[in-house]
Amino acid sequence: MTLPVLAIVGPTGSGKSQLGVALAQRLDGEVVNADALQFYRGMDIGTAKLPVGERGGVEHHLLDVLDVREEASVAAYQVHARRVVDEIRARGRVPVLVGGSGLYVRAAVDTLEFPPTDPLVRARLESELSSAGPERLRERLRSVDPVSADRIGDERRLIRALEVHEISGRPFSAFMPRREYHRPTVQLGLGIERRILRERLAARVHTMVQDGLAAEVERLAGQGLREGRTASRALGYGQFLRVLDGALEEADAISDTIAATRRFARRQLTWFRGDPRVTWFDGDAPDLVDRVSALLATLRDLS
Repeated sequence: MTLPVLAIVGPTGSGKSQLGVALAQRLDGEVVNADALQFYRGMDIGTAKLPVGERGGVEHHLLDVLDVREEASVAAYQVHARRVVDEIRARGRVPVLVGGSGLYVRAAVDTLEFPPTDPLVRARLESELSSAGPERLRERLRSVDPVSADRIGDERRLIRALEVHEISGRPFSAFMPRREYHRPTVQLGLGIERRILRERLAARVHTMVQDGLAAEVERLAGQGLREGRTASRALGYGQFLRVLDGALEEADAISDTIAATRRFARRQLTWFRGDPRVTWFDGDAPDLVDRVSALLATLRDLS
């Protein structure tokens, strides 16, 4: 039997990385990273990136592929992730996608087309917005894409919708994602009781600090962390850059990071709970790997 692509999703701190390794070992698989911040070289402690020694000899892909100055691109990730998944399947092995970045997971597994972009067109539209105001642009959008005109509230997306239509000749709404797998896929969600997850996330932040998060941020600041639009905003990194600059006390940075991490976990749960295709498991179940394996054993060849 050929197993489909496996995608392990859920909130931060739920044990996705550990389950990914265990399943890859059991199923002769390889792990594909779907955590946008684990793309970055050197961002190890603050992203809870599994050290090489804890990867169980399992090949991991799309870790440490960006410099902290580079901006993560979900469109570029889609190309790389799909190529890696196809290469793993061509070797007769199981791709195990692991991560909590919802849009990146969808880019890898779903039929999701990214609309084109042109900085010159966008700059012209931005200039027109400044001179003529948003209502004129909104009326133009309504004439070519009434669905988007009714949905879009902010000016940035208004410009984006007009840019896409001008370049492609298609309405921006035509690029909306569908819940349709690009390759046969099974999504496995890990849930944790809310009180336990809150406590775990707080403890994890304290452990990161003890393990040297501040020193990691200081080292990365010397490599251009502040210039990175994606990396500099990562949980913990933004807070400890302010500590480094003398704008925030370490204790406040810790409490801010804990609060932000908890909010992020809630958003992740909302995202993944909204997808009815995800099969959920108790992330703390002692027999978790056996339970997941039992589900997978019921699957027929979906390739």
